[in-house]
Amino acid sequence: MLINEDPESAPATPPRPQARPNPRPLARPVPIYRGLPLPVRILGWAVLALVVGVVLGATAPTALRRIGAVAALQPGMLAWYSVRALGFVAYGVLAASVLYGLLLSTKILDAIAHRPVSFALHKDLAIVALLFATLHVALLTADQSFPFTPRAILVPFASPYSPIWVGVGQLTFYLTAIVTASFYLRRQIGQRAWRLLHYLTFLAFIGASAHGIASGSDSGTPWAFWIYVISIAAAVFLLTYRIVVSLSSESRPRVERDGTPGAPTGLLGPLDRPGTRLFIAPSASSDRSTAGPAGE
Repeated sequence: MLINEDPESAPATPPRPQARPNPRPLARPVPIYRGLPLPVRILGWAVLALVVGVVLGATAPTALRRIGAVAALQPGMLAWYSVRALGFVAYGVLAASVLYGLLLSTKILDAIAHRPVSFALHKDLAIVALLFATLHVALLTADQSFPFTPRAILVPFASPYSPIWVGVGQLTFYLTAIVTASFYLRRQIGQRAWRLLHYLTFLAFIGASAHGIASGSDSGTPWAFWIYVISIAAAVFLLTYRIVVSLSSESRPRVERDGTPGAPTGLLGPLDRPGTRLFIAPSASSDRSTAGPAGE
């Protein structure tokens, strides 16, 4: 290399591009499915088996003896007892479907269950609830306590027993059937229409609760009281949480991740904590709108 080399004669080196410290991601990833730890799953199934065993052991012998006595002395009352039992089972499964749907909408379950699996379970619960409700309604024709005709069963408010509240139950049954059928028409009616139609589930749950409490002959018993209280309280709590989460998501300002200047900005989600998740990068149009003159 020449010592007296003219600097101007040296080849110009191209400017080194300035590297951006934090490239902007294209989208915020969904919560990663991790599943429950194996010990927790084993403990959960063990507790469930224990609860089911205790309930069956405490109630099954008495229930079987009473069913045998009714079948021997008053066989016509078997349909009435079956109608009452199926009504509570249908209500419990419907409540489980509503609660699971609320948990699914808040994305709380995404870390412990695959979303397609959760959605399939939510749909299956709605189908099972509709099946038990259909049996609950169909057995009314075999009940000898009241003359339930096909017209009294199918036409709302035409029941010979508590026509107002039984009519509410009939409307609830039709709403449940519409919502359940919408699972299979989702592609035909579109996602937006499907979501709007899905809100009828809350109206169906309210109607089922009112029908059971007002027209059920077991509503005054402590066990029936607690079934209704626990189901309604859980639904109100999760619905309130869902509304708060949605409002907080809409009202959060744009923030910089980790508080670092130049870091990607985006709307802070309702379940996000700064520094733990990625945020949605603003679009090119928003970049141009926030940039100063000459791209400053």
